[in-house]
Amino acid sequence: MTSRVTLVSPAITSALREARFDDGSCEVDAAGMRRARSVAALLPGADRSAASPSTRCRQTAEALGLPAPRIPELAALDVGRWRGRTLTEVTAAEPEAVATWLADPARAPHGGETVRELCDRAGAWLEDTARTPGRVTAVVEPDVVRALLVRALGLPEPAFWRLDVRPLTAVDLSGRAGRWNLRVGAPLGEGP
Repeated sequence: MTSRVTLVSPAITSALREARFDDGSCEVDAAGMRRARSVAALLPGADRSAASPSTRCRQTAEALGLPAPRIPELAALDVGRWRGRTLTEVTAAEPEAVATWLADPARAPHGGETVRELCDRAGAWLEDTARTPGRVTAVVEPDVVRALLVRALGLPEPAFWRLDVRPLTAVDLSGRAGRWNLRVGAPLGEGP
């Protein structure tokens, strides 16, 4: 039994443009909505869909025509007291804390969640999803895409920071029995 999971990152928002830690309420801007609507017909069909609980993921899913329930396990990394601030602001105020956070996946100097905890939470969702065959399309935060790739491919957790996820792009995983394959290089809208 094979499961196929397409992970779609949300359309652009002001928080993404500003490198700001989103609090989950940032809305997709007009250009992002237009782009999402323009590629909606290109997405491969899915038996099920899901979304991170943030506003931007919900809005992107709606623009793509996906009836995607909000899944708490797919929430963005909780960055605690850094929420709402830019990375530049946080780095200027807490350079040692940022360095620790980027170097050690088991540390959360911001008082929120560790990268390891995010990877575990998202990875558990992926394994649970694989128990039901078929195709799933999930609109998820860029950090959730990274966490899912770390767990699906068995990458070391520090690789989390080496994966770049652009707005409104898709990543395809296929797998069974805990073994996942990554399909790379396909533009949004191409089939398996």
